[in-house]
Amino acid sequence: MNEKFNKKAVGSRFKQYREQSGLTQETLAEKVGLSPNYISAIERGVNFPSLEKLILIINEIGATADQIFTDVIKNTYQTRASFLSEKVESLPFDEQQRIFAVVETMILEAYKRL
Repeated sequence: MNEKFNKKAVGSRFKQYREQSGLTQETLAEKVGLSPNYISAIERGVNFPSLEKLILIINEIGATADQIFTDVIKNTYQTRASFLSEKVESLPFDEQQRIFAVVETMILEAYKRL
């Protein structure tokens, strides 16, 4: 794998899902047996938890491994499409239409280059 593991991007997603779940760093730290400072370091991409703690954190924040590692693990098409579909569904209808128009244009352009 030539791509470098981007701990900052992964940490940012930890923070995003923690905040969406309504947890503070302190509350999450207490639930998973880590210090708030360590949770902060994970979210900033400075540290990375052990596998055991990683699983606990992902479960507590209500995320999936696919969501946290979306740009790290080579996802299947279906997993990636599902993730993007969930994101688009949460947007207002007008924004959804704009995104679909852009994607359709990009697909048509890609076919022209084949």
